[in-house]
Amino acid sequence: MAINIFYFSGIVGLLLIIAGVLIKKKDRKIRDILYIIGGTSLIAYSFYIKDAIFITLQIVFVLVAVYDLILQMNKGKVSVKKPRMS
Repeated sequence: MAINIFYFSGIVGLLLIIAGVLIKKKDRKIRDILYIIGGTSLIAYSFYIKDAIFITLQIVFVLVAVYDLILQMNKGKVSVKKPRMS
């Protein structure tokens, strides 16, 4: 018996999100990447099962993870302001 690709996607997504939860807080970028990949896998599964609430939840989850990853990537950058000319 072959496993359905969408069931496999759901299992992989769940495992990646669990791995992201277990990662230490100092590895926040890696955790966000795992959340994004896992959440995207669960979005595919949720479209397959046609569950609107689960689809919405996963889209929001992935967007929040992407937002947090962008914040983490820009955290180390220093903005240089140009001096005003009077």
